[in-house]
Amino acid sequence: MSLAALPALQGTDTRRALAAYLLSVADDELILGHRHSEWTGFAPDIESDVALSSIAQEEMGHARLFYERVGELAEGDPDALAFGRGAEQFRNLTLVERSNGDWGYSIVRLFLYDHADAVRLEALAGGSVTPLADLARTLRREEKYHLMYGEQWLRGLATAMTDSRDRIQNALSRGWAEAAAFFEPTEDFRSVLDSGAVASSLDQQQERWKETVLSVLDAVGLSIPSDWEGGAGGRAGRHTDDLRILLDEMTSVWRSEPGAKW
Repeated sequence: MSLAALPALQGTDTRRALAAYLLSVADDELILGHRHSEWTGFAPDIESDVALSSIAQEEMGHARLFYERVGELAEGDPDALAFGRGAEQFRNLTLVERSNGDWGYSIVRLFLYDHADAVRLEALAGGSVTPLADLARTLRREEKYHLMYGEQWLRGLATAMTDSRDRIQNALSRGWAEAAAFFEPTEDFRSVLDSGAVASSLDQQQERWKETVLSVLDAVGLSIPSDWEGGAGGRAGRHTDDLRILLDEMTSVWRSEPGAKW
């Protein structure tokens, strides 16, 4: 059964709000998957090359699944949603669009993002919209390996030597505020919560995320900036030039051959 046909989602406003929320999920996964894929052939070793390429492929596959759900609610084509929009129409977290930088920054981003995504999937899995809950439970089985991979690398780099630890700390200080903005609300998120599609508020999800990641960071002697401020704007369509450059590259086939399949 299509999501749009479910009794809990019969209101137009509720469907629009849920579509906006799921679009932000899909955009996160697509853009971060693309960034991960840029490490193919350039990772520190062959094992990391294969592992991050696999993670990239899975994130893009997850994006496709969420774009399909958005299409059910808003009558949109998944390929057009992925490749046919301008940067201002994307609702991804600003953190995921940033250029990769060095390996340490990419690992910190992966660690922070995947822990936030785990909390988000937990909220969807605990919701009462069965198709979304089932999808979230399925994806959590794949995502747990992303969590393990990122945490293993973070712990290793933070404890290996002074230089690697300093690089990780600098990356954390740079990315923390943008990571915390993961939990910015999308359009009319209150309707999403009221529909039962998610089992916890964004504030509750953010607290759960902070509790989890801070326990790891404390264990390896890393600290978050004391003066950080959230609200990076990605959920409202405010993005950096990094996203515009990425989309120009990512959508080149779509623009040259409309209707091409990905």
